[in-house]
Amino acid sequence: METTGYFTEIATVLLTMLNEMSPYILLGFLFAGILHAFVRHDFMANHFAGNGFRQSLKAALLGVPLPLCSCGVLPTAISLRRNGASTAATTAFLIATPQTGVDSIAATYSLLGPAFAVTRPVAAFLSALFGGTLMGKLSRKDNADAKTSPATARTLRPTFAGRIRETLRYGFIDMVASVGKWLIIGLVIAALITVLVPDNFFLHFAGYPLLAMLAVVVIAIPMYVCATGSIPIALSLMLKGLTPGTAFVFLMAGPAVNFASYTLLSRTMGRRNTLIYIAIIASSAIITGCIIDYLLPASWFLPRLSEQAACCHHGTPWFSTICSAFLTALLVYSFIKNRSHNHSNHTTMTKEYRIDGMACIHCKNRVEKELSALPGVTSVTVDLDKKTASVEGDIAEDTIREKVNALGYDFIGTVR
Repeated sequence: METTGYFTEIATVLLTMLNEMSPYILLGFLFAGILHAFVRHDFMANHFAGNGFRQSLKAALLGVPLPLCSCGVLPTAISLRRNGASTAATTAFLIATPQTGVDSIAATYSLLGPAFAVTRPVAAFLSALFGGTLMGKLSRKDNADAKTSPATARTLRPTFAGRIRETLRYGFIDMVASVGKWLIIGLVIAALITVLVPDNFFLHFAGYPLLAMLAVVVIAIPMYVCATGSIPIALSLMLKGLTPGTAFVFLMAGPAVNFASYTLLSRTMGRRNTLIYIAIIASSAIITGCIIDYLLPASWFLPRLSEQAACCHHGTPWFSTICSAFLTALLVYSFIKNRSHNHSNHTTMTKEYRIDGMACIHCKNRVEKELSALPGVTSVTVDLDKKTASVEGDIAEDTIREKVNALGYDFIGTVR
């Protein structure tokens, strides 16, 4: 294929992926705004702050029915984290949500049969429960932070209309500004992987089920595919000779994560926790695939030769196009706003303060969220390494000091 042909195909795949993802990404931003505006911090702390089994169980049960893809789930998960959810609960939610949903369960039943339709949500729930509990045990320090961080009241307009405005502002302005750049980077890389990996790559491993599962995991994890869109691909893999267990590995690993989500999660949860999260997904998918191939009757998972296999594309094109255009407009607005903010970052309206006591990404997100909610503040950026907070807006230093000290951190003073 000529270079021009590659660029054309990559652009086509990128636009197709954007159309597939944009309705769910926007839904995720909306959920994030609702969580921020309507769910109190103390409620999140009471139900999702601990790193134990119970918090992972609640998060897994919450995530399984939600119709969000691996990118659409990110704004919601990040909002959960910023509102006090622990690493365990956030991880369980991240694992359970993109693998399945009420829409994909119905589509799985229609194309792959009842065995796949039942196994898929069960596997998503169990892997999320295991992953969240394991991540909780590995996050003792994070657990301590969650317990010692004092809960504070949310400073929102008391009216319902005010909360709606806060929902839209936080979901479609603040969250887009937070994740937009990394979403674009991840989308481009995922499109490159999708184009450069041949369609018949997996067929070389048809006679070696376990090796085929490993190959599916390696290819499926970085590329984007939604829970519903993965169904015809899994069906085609079986029709070409791969085992049902291998097809299920794709159903599980493909929707659960992609390179776009990896870039965002690395910045939110840290690279170590993100790699552990991916390892949990990969190992859970392979274990489930082996159970299907070696322990369960093969007749349960025979593929349905349905004419619908070629047209399991959810959503109408015009709706997806509108969503893509809206998401693109939000990203462009965020880019322009950030550039404008960077040019005016050194004006008298922006001050930098030294804050001691911030030890992790949870502390950073908490300080940014609470200072951003103060009247007169237009933006807040916390540098965890320098222990500083750049606050833009018309607000007195004493107000910043009072809020920081109320959060349990030490306000040292103005840096510049």
